Amino acid sequence: MMLLCTLLLVLGAEAQEYKTVTDISYTKKNDSYAVERLKLDIYYPVGKKDCPVMVWFHGGGLEAGQKEIPAKLKGRGYVVVGVNYRLLPKVTVDKTIDDAAEAVAWVYRHIGEYGGDKRQMVVTGHSAGGYLGMMLCLNKEWLARYDMDADSVMMYVPFSGQAITHYNVRKMQGIDPLQPTIDEYAPLYWVRKDCPPLILICGDRELELYGRYDENQYLARMMKLVGHNDTYLYEIDGHDHGSMVEPSFHILERHLKSMIGARTSRKE
Repeated sequence: MMLLCTLLLVLGAEAQEYKTVTDISYTKKNDSYAVERLKLDIYYPVGKKDCPVMVWFHGGGLEAGQKEIPAKLKGRGYVVVGVNYRLLPKVTVDKTIDDAAEAVAWVYRHIGEYGGDKRQMVVTGHSAGGYLGMMLCLNKEWLARYDMDADSVMMYVPFSGQAITHYNVRKMQGIDPLQPTIDEYAPLYWVRKDCPPLILICGDRELELYGRYDENQYLARMMKLVGHNDTYLYEIDGHDHGSMVEPSFHILERHLKSMIGARTSRKE
């Protein structure tokens, strides 16, 4: 009987139809670069509702990259949103972070139209994408500009995000990539105790880009010291900045299932 039930579950998952809607404009900005760039794609299971939502910001050092729907998030029952944002050096970083905030606020308001549950929204992404999510999480002012509370997001899961001021932001400031700074564009600057769960995932500290693990380790320590007990730090041994992405999805899903399970238990 157990084998039959498992088979039925597998068949049900395979039978689920998914659709992707591309190039949805999420912005009210009207300059030509914003109109061209500020779009998102939505991948969703047809006919479902109240699905967990993954907002994915691509990497590329804030200077490159394109919106994407990660393969590891497909066919899992999620609504997945891949977001584009304006890139350095065509704009300054404050505009890039503002784009990310506008996108998350748009998703929060509209994702129910695609079967997503805004109460189960995860903001995630790799490298520069992780950095953007960390900034939105820790400095509530960005999302407040769009009448959204950063704490409305269920959890933030940056994959190898930069905790100090991003190195390409420092480059625009005339600072060497290996000269660390912490200013208003550093997640570390905004450490706070009253935010949603923050799941920090990095590759091997000896293989990661620059000191990426060490930055995240310090951020995790400071979050704990100010009283944020839902900060988690993972180091994926043997994996560099690029190869750490695939195993990170397992950690994301484990925390997602744990949080959904805890919420369900409280309701019962």
